[in-house]
This record gives sequence, C-alpha cells and structure tokens, in this order.
Amino acid sequence: MPKKGVFVKIQIIGYSGSGKSTLAQKLGEIADLPVLHLDSTHFYGDWQERTDEEQSQTVRKFLAEHDSWVLDGNWGKIAPERFEQTDLTVLLLLNRWTCFWSAYRRYRKFRKIARPDLGCPEKFDRSFRHWVLWEGRTKARRQTLFDKLNATSGKKTVLKTRRQIRNFVRQFRTEQGK
Repeated sequence: MPKKGVFVKIQIIGYSGSGKSTLAQKLGEIADLPVLHLDSTHFYGDWQERTDEEQSQTVRKFLAEHDSWVLDGNWGKIAPERFEQTDLTVLLLLNRWTCFWSAYRRYRKFRKIARPDLGCPEKFDRSFRHWVLWEGRTKARRQTLFDKLNATSGKKTVLKTRRQIRNFVRQFRTEQGK
C-alpha cells in the first residue's frame, strides 16, 4: 500500500452486505481521505434512482476535485475510468450468510432513519434478501467483480473473512503511521 503522504486512490468492490461502505469509511478516517459511496450517487430520497449519466457526472466531479480518495461500490458503468486510476482495489468476497446477517443488522440499525452513507432509510425486503443470498452471487456476477478487479491499476487485494478485513485495516493503519 502507498505510504503516508503519497496520493492514495482506493476502491472497494464486493458482494452486497460484505462491508464495503464500512471499510471505505474506516480507510478514509485512517488516511484522512474523502470517501464517496457509489450507492449514494445512485439512490436518493425514498430509493429513487438517478440515471447513469447523472451518477457519472457526480463521480467524475468528485474525482476531479480530489487527488486522493476512497470509493466503494460496484456500479461498473459509472465513470469506468476510475478503475484505471486506483492505487489499491479491495474485493470483498465474504460468504453469503455473513453478508445476509450483516445486511440484516444494518437494517435493524437504520430501518427508520436514513443511513449516513446512503441517504435512504434501510430496507430488507424479499427482493433484497434474494439478491444478497442468490442473485447477486451468480457465477456471472462473481466474474464481473473479478473483471472489475482486473481492470484496476495498482495493488489488488481479495478479502474473504471479517478476520482478514480486520487484519487488513490493522496493516493499513500501521502503514499510514497511525
């Protein structure tokens, strides 16, 4: 990982419920980097969706305004040039039940209020549960995640457990001198 003082551009991708936003927030705090959650560029209000062009404009503006950053989210069509700009890409491939229970806990915490990283009240409906457990984990979707990972520049890291994520954060903190 780049040392403290070096421009750092970090992207986090992975399964729904794997902790992308949480990890992005932690890395942003440790390295004092601005964080952009791509879900917040996609959704607004009560789960209304922006167009791909509106999202891309928002992301491109963010990238232009910051020399260093942390992005989280899988939206591959949105400002695809971001993949070529990263110094570090983290792919979170936690098992489906870990993701399911994490998403459920997040729902319990934010079900009546807007999530800070999203701006919409959390939901855990049948469609989303199906996405977390099955539809978002098809062989094709997994391949798409690896395609995104391989499209990035810089270091690539795949993490499959919460323990690996904790160790990664610990190492990142040490390398940042904090």
